[in-house]
Amino acid sequence: MKKIFGFVSAITLLVSCGSGSDGYTLKGTVAGELAEGTQVFLKTTDSLNKLIEIDTATVLNGNFSFVGTQEEPKLYFIFLSTNQGSIPFVLENEDIDVKFQKDSLRFAKIKGTVQNDLFMSFQEESIKLQDQFNSMRDDMRSASQQQDTATVTALREEFLELQEEAKNFQISFPKENPNALISAHILGNLMAQKVISEDEVKEIFESFTPEIKQSEPGERLKEQLDKLKTTQIGGVAPEFSAPTPDGGTLALSEVKGKVTLIDFWAAWCRPCRMENPNIVSVYNKYHDKGLNVIGVSLDARAEDWKKAIEADGLDWNHISNLKRFQDPIAQLYNINAIPAAFLLDENGVIVAKDLRGPALEAKVAELLN
Repeated sequence: MKKIFGFVSAITLLVSCGSGSDGYTLKGTVAGELAEGTQVFLKTTDSLNKLIEIDTATVLNGNFSFVGTQEEPKLYFIFLSTNQGSIPFVLENEDIDVKFQKDSLRFAKIKGTVQNDLFMSFQEESIKLQDQFNSMRDDMRSASQQQDTATVTALREEFLELQEEAKNFQISFPKENPNALISAHILGNLMAQKVISEDEVKEIFESFTPEIKQSEPGERLKEQLDKLKTTQIGGVAPEFSAPTPDGGTLALSEVKGKVTLIDFWAAWCRPCRMENPNIVSVYNKYHDKGLNVIGVSLDARAEDWKKAIEADGLDWNHISNLKRFQDPIAQLYNINAIPAAFLLDENGVIVAKDLRGPALEAKVAELLN
C-alpha cells in the first residue's frame, strides 16, 4: 500500500523530446498577494540527483520569466523564496507558460508543449487519487476514534480498491502513451518498486518510441534492464568485494556455501529490520547444513550499520561501502529498493530472488535436501 500511495504522490515529473526553436522563454504568473521582488529559483538535479540552482528571477506585478537555451529537454523545478514545495516542469527550447496560486504550487498549470500537456493530464489524475487517499484516511481515523468498526472495515475495503485503481493507472499510462517521457519515468519507478514483473517492464519499454528509448530516462531505464540480465534467475551471481565492519575486505567467493544468501539491507530500512528475525531463524537452523549469508548494507554511517548488526543478532558475514544506493555492489545488482535478496546454489547460480518469511526457509530446505 505504501509503495502505491507514495508513488502517486511522488510522480509529478516529465521530460519532453524534441524542440522547435533555438531557445526557451518561460513566463510565470503568480496569483495572490506576493511581495514585489520575491525571488524565484530555477533548479534541476545533477548526476547524484541533488538539486542545483541554475537561474534566479524576481516577481514584478505578479510575473517573472526565464530565458535561455537548453541542450536537451530535462526536468526542472520552480521554487519561491517564500514557499515550501516546488513546481516540476519540462524545460526545453519552446515557449512555456506557468500559472499558479502562491499558496497552491501543486495545482500549477503548465502549457506550451505537447509533453507538458501530457504531464498535466497525468498530474491531474495523480492529484485526484492523492486527495481520495487523504480523504479516506481522514474518514478511517475518525471512524476509528469513534470505535465504529463496521465503518472502518468498509473503508478499508474501499481503500484497497482505490489502491488497485492507482496501480492500474500507473501501469496503463506508459502503455497508452509510448511517446511520452513521463512514461519512462513511471516505468522506472514501477520497476524500482517491483510493482510489476521484469518481463512486463521489458514489454512496456519495447513499445516505447525510439525517441523515448534514446532519452535520458529511457537510456537510464535501458541500462537498468541490461543489468537485470546479469542477475536473472539461472545466471551466475556477479563477483564482488567490499570492506567488513572491522576494516578488512571480504569477497563473495570467500563465503559461498552449499546455499548462499546475498541480503541487501540497511539499518534505516524498517522492512529490512522486520525481516531480520526470519533470516536469523533460517540461518541458525540451516547454517550447519551449508547455508551462508552475506549482508550488503546500504547504510551511510558505519556506526548505524554496526549497531544494527549487534542489535538484530546478525551473526554472519557483513560488508558495506557506506554509500547507500550509490554502492557499486547495489548498482551491479541493480538494487533500487530494499530489502532485496539473491539465493545462490553451490555453483553460485541464482536460484531465487527476494524470498521472505516462510518462502525463504522452504527454498533453503529444498536446496539443502
